[in-house]
Amino acid sequence: GVQLQESGGGSVQPGGSLRLSCEVSGYTSSTDCMGWFRQVLGKGREVVAQIARTQTAYADSVKGRFTISRDNAKNSLYLQMDNLNPEDTAMYFCAAERRTWCNGDFSYWGQGTQVTVSS
Repeated sequence: GVQLQESGGGSVQPGGSLRLSCEVSGYTSSTDCMGWFRQVLGKGREVVAQIARTQTAYADSVKGRFTISRDNAKNSLYLQMDNLNPEDTAMYFCAAERRTWCNGDFSYWGQGTQVTVSS
């Protein structure tokens, strides 16, 4: 079956950076819609960034600070997060859908990786 495995979360001080990775197994996702979401305990899941083919889209709250990318040779998705602030603290999930455009629906999800930003 399809599996997504995130890594790269951790604790960082405000202004710091982290790079999240999501390794996909079970199918080749080179052009499909993939995304990063985040969720704070007790709140709904929020889309952070999406990529389909080479087109990207970001939540307003992360524009200019986060960059989504993919490495097709490694069948992996990444999220480079710079200038982090405490409001970025959340569990981050990667998601994938077997479709070359994004419509907000995803069939495949990872287990999540925690990002904590505090001084």
